[in-house]
Amino acid sequence: MLTIHHLRNSVSDRVIWLCEELGVPYELKSYDREPSMAAPPEYKALTAFGTAPVIQERGLTLGESGAIVEYICRKHGGGRLILGPDQANFADYLFWFHFANGSMVPAFMIEHITNAANIPAGPSPTRSERVMTMVEARLGEAAYFAGDEFTAADVMNLLPRFAERLDLSGLPNIRGYLERVTARPAWKRTAELR
Repeated sequence: MLTIHHLRNSVSDRVIWLCEELGVPYELKSYDREPSMAAPPEYKALTAFGTAPVIQERGLTLGESGAIVEYICRKHGGGRLILGPDQANFADYLFWFHFANGSMVPAFMIEHITNAANIPAGPSPTRSERVMTMVEARLGEAAYFAGDEFTAADVMNLLPRFAERLDLSGLPNIRGYLERVTARPAWKRTAELR
């Protein structure tokens, strides 16, 4: 059976959400962060890089959320929630799937670190403002990141978790998207486990 090592307050929510969406059975092992917000030593020891998320299955230990999401979709999901090159919105799927870890998360992390260190913001708009502008525009064009259907790109962007910290008052497309995805039974189950 698949074991999800879930570090609370991390992107390991992606893996729980994905398994809930696909109906993949799993064992959940949850870990609390230390007061410094670092992962506890036993979590860091799971992989060489020591970050969340981590899964284990039949002798395999795998880190990196993008790799984990693709592994689960292909190995346990029968290809559901992923798109192939023969589909019209394949490029949109790829872009938004990788945008999550390549652009969005780094932008939010940079802002979090500079705010915590009282470093003045750089040029306006900031990276996180540019991210939100792009996401708002995309969700005005399509119901979900890859198009009209929910995919693993939505799981990767994990917008319900990141939006908790954002002012969404001027972002109606994002608010509408959040209403759609947080109404999904799989997200409701995920939110209960976080």
